[in-house]
Amino acid sequence: RHVHFRHAGSAADVLRDISFHVPAGSTVAIAGATGSGKSTLVHLIPRLHEATAGEILLDGININEYDREDLRAGVLIVLQDDELFTGTILENLRWGNPDASRQEIEQAAADALAHDFITAMPDGYDTLLGRGGANVSGGQKQRLCIARALLGNPRVLVLDDSLSAVDATTEREIRRRLSARLATTTLVIITQRAGATRDVDRVIVLDNGTVSDIDAPAALLQKPGIYRDIHDTLQQTF
Repeated sequence: RHVHFRHAGSAADVLRDISFHVPAGSTVAIAGATGSGKSTLVHLIPRLHEATAGEILLDGININEYDREDLRAGVLIVLQDDELFTGTILENLRWGNPDASRQEIEQAAADALAHDFITAMPDGYDTLLGRGGANVSGGQKQRLCIARALLGNPRVLVLDDSLSAVDATTEREIRRRLSARLATTTLVIITQRAGATRDVDRVIVLDNGTVSDIDAPAALLQKPGIYRDIHDTLQQTF
């Protein structure tokens, strides 16, 4: 509700008068040009940044009233270059939920399309990962990070361009599996792929730190604006 955000020491707001409502369990995409404030906006939800003005509510409760640790356990963000630590794949995945059973871990990996490449490795889930996941590809690393997040059973899952290193077909299949698995989880997607937003419930379009439009993707494609321009440009690129 009327959220503004300004970096410390800056003379101008990065986000200005942001207002929207996302129904629980829905899937939304945030679209906009580079530098429009997409990542900054989602980082406000678990209070990685603090809003300068306005309020953000989760289930009708101001996020400032939640215990910060509980809030961040319920709102998980998977970044484009998220981190894996030195240790086995199993240990990395268990970081998402230390109490997860082996069956739960393998199911989360399967939903992130990671199980097959894990079991194809000589040591499977006991494969030792180098620092930062140096011995897996970028796409494999992203899928492991998504599987880890799934084990946390978040109320809100944000994918911040975190499928950029997989091909479009793999991304669609992962998104299909996430929709089936996360029936009650609100999914927020930031992506550079034109086709990845076609099946979301709503698209929030940002323009230079403000909300310029909110609508279903099909409706946005029927009217001139930033979303259609981005969609047409990316369609030509991919």
